[in-house]
Amino acid sequence: EWGIKLNKEVKKIYHKHILKLIVAILICPCIVLLAYGLGKIILGQFIWYEDDFIYVLGKWIESKMVMFTTLATIFGGFCVGVFFVRKPFVYLSEVLQATGGLYQNREELIKFPPVLKDAENQLNHIRITMERNVRAAKEAEQRKNDLIVYLAHDLKTPLTSVIGYLTLLEDEPQISEELRQKYLQIALTKSEHLEDLINEFFEITRFNLSNLTLEVSSVNLTRMLEQITYEFKPLLTEKQLSFRLQMPKDYMMKCDVGKMQRVFDNLFRNAVNYSFSGGEIVVTVTEKENRIHIACENQGNTIPKEKLARIFEQFYRLDTARGTGTGGAGLGLAIAKEIVELHHGTIQAYSEDERIRFEIELPVL
Repeated sequence: EWGIKLNKEVKKIYHKHILKLIVAILICPCIVLLAYGLGKIILGQFIWYEDDFIYVLGKWIESKMVMFTTLATIFGGFCVGVFFVRKPFVYLSEVLQATGGLYQNREELIKFPPVLKDAENQLNHIRITMERNVRAAKEAEQRKNDLIVYLAHDLKTPLTSVIGYLTLLEDEPQISEELRQKYLQIALTKSEHLEDLINEFFEITRFNLSNLTLEVSSVNLTRMLEQITYEFKPLLTEKQLSFRLQMPKDYMMKCDVGKMQRVFDNLFRNAVNYSFSGGEIVVTVTEKENRIHIACENQGNTIPKEKLARIFEQFYRLDTARGTGTGGAGLGLAIAKEIVELHHGTIQAYSEDERIRFEIELPVL
């Protein structure tokens, strides 16, 4: 895009200077003729004799007028041509120098002559965008590194507990059945926590190494959402949550089924994690003007605007505390956004008055 705009800018400058060159070449003989005419008028006001020097010089100039006009045109055209031809190369040199400086860590804005104002604005826009992307990449990398450090540290705690309780069961064969069941339950809970942490590691690896591609097929969206909801039943029961699905019966749509399941799984899991106990999760599906609108809304703490603006960033977690049990690697919503955009759709998040709402809009394929 920048190359196309720069090409247009160069062509515009080129055409402008060619026009100036033509005008300048035409002006040169006009100046000679004008000077000749003025001189003739002025000299005509006096009486001259044939042997007067000025009279002889004027006659000689008059006889060589074609030659003078031609020489003036050639010389003037050459001088003006050199001036105007040199200008674009000076501009091009400035543009190339500024383009090379885009990759340098400099904060000052690029300055060009007024004729290159559009190019100046475009290059400054590119520089600002590049610096913003570099900062975002560094922040994402730092969040990922911090997350890996936290996960590596957290892996020790459940693993130590599992080993400890299993060792107790092995070393004390005469332990009561009630205590045995208690130790086994604790070991199982810690093992499940350990599995979740390991899955977070795999999630990070998959996100970094895999390139998402779509395999589109037709699916009954109603049944898909009902099935996903059924799988969340234990989590819903644990937090005393209810789930309501509002959509047409047996609604069919085309999408990558596996990847869209992942989107809905991430959204529902997010809704469960950040819902008030005893609340309701409502999913609404409608179709309007060849666009599918899917909304997931739950009751929970209002998300601050500064956090809401970053909610789809990689490795960003609403709850930065590792011990709360909510949230994963901070990839769920980032992956959901990427999958939705691969389907040429959009996903947005809204939060106010202790309500959280995610809206997905997809084209009807």
